[in-house]
Amino acid sequence: MPRRNVRSVETVFDSHVDPALIHRSLAASAQGSVWLDIPRQQFPSPSGPVTCDLLVIGGGYTGLWSALHAARRHPDRRIVLIEADRVGWAASGRNGGFVDASLTHGYENGKTRWPNEIDTLEAMGVENLDGMQAEIAELGLDVEWERSGMLAVATEPHQVEWLQDSAVQGHGQLLDLAQVREQVHSPTYLAGLLSPDTCAIVNPAKLAFELARACREAGVEIFEHTTAARIDSGGAALRVHTDGPAITCRQVVLATNVFPSLLRRNRLYTVPVYDYVLATEPLTDAQLDRIGWRGRQGIGDSANQFHYYRLSMDNRIVWGGYDAVYHFGRRVDSGYEDRRDIYRRLAAHFFITFPQLDDVRFSHRWAGAIDTNTRFCAHWGLAREGRVAYVNGFTGLGVGAARFAADVCLDLLDGAPTPRTQLEMVRRKPLPFPPEPLASAGIQATRWSLDRADHSAGRRNLLLRALDAAGLGFDS
Repeated sequence: MPRRNVRSVETVFDSHVDPALIHRSLAASAQGSVWLDIPRQQFPSPSGPVTCDLLVIGGGYTGLWSALHAARRHPDRRIVLIEADRVGWAASGRNGGFVDASLTHGYENGKTRWPNEIDTLEAMGVENLDGMQAEIAELGLDVEWERSGMLAVATEPHQVEWLQDSAVQGHGQLLDLAQVREQVHSPTYLAGLLSPDTCAIVNPAKLAFELARACREAGVEIFEHTTAARIDSGGAALRVHTDGPAITCRQVVLATNVFPSLLRRNRLYTVPVYDYVLATEPLTDAQLDRIGWRGRQGIGDSANQFHYYRLSMDNRIVWGGYDAVYHFGRRVDSGYEDRRDIYRRLAAHFFITFPQLDDVRFSHRWAGAIDTNTRFCAHWGLAREGRVAYVNGFTGLGVGAARFAADVCLDLLDGAPTPRTQLEMVRRKPLPFPPEPLASAGIQATRWSLDRADHSAGRRNLLLRALDAAGLGFDS
């Protein structure tokens, strides 16, 4: 999207909201994901040594799709999945539940990095989304799937031009002020871009739990509370040491997402950034009437520091984004999750967007770590003489892309070229992040610069322009 050199402005989200309203809205909220606040199946830890053909390490979307598709490709093989905590407890149970067709964190990011492949990548993304919908229906997975589309909204004048440019490129239907407010009633909306078929919404935790059920029905063995500590590859077989019995296998899929890789050489490729989310109590019919939103689209605004929001099946508004916080040292730590200042800011932005919902209260607040790399979408590789496949770096758009990523991992382990493995996106890695303290300094400077761009009508400063020129720029 082109940027304009225009005068500095303040954003709509700098508006004042009564602190008492914010306090009341959050007072009764519980710390923890609303999605995970449901019963779920428990799986045992292994009682003795395990031997298998394929070991999948990680019980999130990527690991579950890998195990399920491996079992469907090779029903004669013994497949085991281990999870350090519980299936779906991390990013897969804490995200917004947006299933986007994009494999590249948006068209612009993909076009900038792989201009010769972008049409293929876009087509593969839609094929993956369609395939995911069909497979969910085939397996009878109760995941609250709604192919409701995505509505991008402009809340600042300069963002209207960006949506206009996207519409000209064929990426959605442009809605003017009256049309977008007819879709959803918010005084902050100036225009919209409706993409009716490139996004679905799901209950993200149910997706993980139902995939686990499908894995078990396909013969996959699942073990929880089993932490992999080391992979030994000196012999004919791989030996994975855990905090319990060792596991011997022929092949491994590493699907550990944001957590430190068991392959030391990969640890500089990703960093964890914390995302924060609120969920309201279920809206009454009267409250829902005040804002419309009968199409139930997923919604995201167009700023660098953007908000994303959607309706749950019971008509809660799940409201997240804006702050993406990196902590020095690349640590993933539950102590980073209860940030009252960030939850208050999110609540204030909610009431600026929907002032007519000042009687709505939040029931849940939570956070989770997102794995990001310097190209802002997944990267793959093989290790240990082609016996270990891995993928990381989804940068918050992994709900749909994880299924595609799992198939790539299995293709790589099978060793036969496929259209997926021939992609430059798959064959090449991003640049790694520097070690500390350089990583923290660079990330914080970039984050500050993106915030300044939002307050300067999108104008990118020298740092952001330099990152763009180096192929490291981020256009959310």
